[in-house]
Amino acid sequence: MRQFDFAPLYRSTVGFDQIAQMLDRVLTTENATAGYPPYNIEKTEDDAYRISIAVAGFSDTDLSVEVKDGALVVSARKADEDETRTYLHRGIATRAFERRFQLADHVRVTGAVHEDGMLHIDLMREIPEALKPRRIEIAKPNVQAIEKDVVDAEAIN
Repeated sequence: MRQFDFAPLYRSTVGFDQIAQMLDRVLTTENATAGYPPYNIEKTEDDAYRISIAVAGFSDTDLSVEVKDGALVVSARKADEDETRTYLHRGIATRAFERRFQLADHVRVTGAVHEDGMLHIDLMREIPEALKPRRIEIAKPNVQAIEKDVVDAEAIN
């Protein structure tokens, strides 16, 4: 894998360190666990998203969904299983995992549902009123005041 040096970016920019740190995190994550568990990210509305994670074999008590430091962290740890079971084939992976999703500004988690082996996490982007575009009305000039100034100037001359 290629290694990128972001030191020049840190030296020559101000206020973009969060972007460089995010690139660092993305490029240094371990590829061994990149495929587990599988997940989908879908856009359900203009400002709404859903992350669906396949968590077959995990119960609600095994799963944890948290938001910390601008990231959504989904983790699971299976409680100790009964050692009396003997598997001939074990294809359902129930190993512990932690999956992180970096959230954009003003995106918040609105809920999570675990059903049929899928964990669905709903997200909503809520832009504050101060950041929304707003239309500024253009006022008409006060015509009477201009005419009065013109008349007064003619009377003086």
